[in-house]
Amino acid sequence: GYSVEELEKHISLLHEYNEIKDAGQMLLGKLGYSVEELEKHISLLHEYNEIKDAGQMLLGKLAVIRGVTTKQLYPEYDLELND
Repeated sequence: GYSVEELEKHISLLHEYNEIKDAGQMLLGKLGYSVEELEKHISLLHEYNEIKDAGQMLLGKLAVIRGVTTKQLYPEYDLELND
C-alpha cells in the first residue's frame, strides 16, 4: 500500500540513517571505542538498572513492613542515598 513517492522517501531516509550510523561508528573508533564495546556497556547498564530497581522494590516493601521510609533503611544496609 505505499506509493512510489513514499517508498522513495523511505529509501532516502534509510540511506541517511546509514550515513549517520557510519559517521557515529567512525567517531567511536577515533575515540578508541568499538560498537561491540559500546553495546556491551549498554547491556551492562540495563542489567545494573534492573538489579537496582529490584533492590529498591525490596527496600520499599521492607520499609512498609517496618513502618519507616526507605531513606531510613539506607544506613542499616550501608547504602548511600545517591546509590
